[in-house]
Amino acid sequence: MRLFVGLGNPGASYAGHRHNIGFMALDRLVERFAFPAWKSKFRGRSSEGPLGGEKVLLLEPLTYMNESGRSVAEAARFFKLAPADVVVFHDELDLAPFKCRVKLGGGVAGHNGLRSIAAVLGTRDFKRVRLGIGHPGDKNRVTGYVLGDFAKAEREDLDRFLDAVADAAPKLAAGDDAGFMNRVALEMQRDGD
Repeated sequence: MRLFVGLGNPGASYAGHRHNIGFMALDRLVERFAFPAWKSKFRGRSSEGPLGGEKVLLLEPLTYMNESGRSVAEAARFFKLAPADVVVFHDELDLAPFKCRVKLGGGVAGHNGLRSIAAVLGTRDFKRVRLGIGHPGDKNRVTGYVLGDFAKAEREDLDRFLDAVADAAPKLAAGDDAGFMNRVALEMQRDGD
């Protein structure tokens, strides 16, 4: 089994924030692959189903970003999952908007959700799906940018990006990280033409 974790903050006031793109990606997976309705479990909401020949638990921690690890730890313990089975979808300032990279381990780059997960798992050796949101250009504007909604002009590209991530997700579940990234990139190029 794989645990796909989407990072975000709960509540309608946060729903459109760039910081919530992890939630958005998992919401799109539920829609695209007709996963069962979300259930309250593991201090979050979860849905379980098959994807890419693997059993996958989708989890959106409802603990707020800084405490995401508590939710992830509960689910990982319950299913006896290794950190390598955990795949975290999160916003990434250091990637251009609507670009995607998969990475195993590494630093947390000031991301409180990743920091929390690394602390409770006792390792940084979990997989990250870095969903590019771009950088505002000035470090003093980062907090407002990350905690701000996507601009109206970005929403069509955001929708295409979330579709591309969802469509490619079976490759990720099957362990084909390069195939996942290639598929997302190709879908974004195709739709951008």
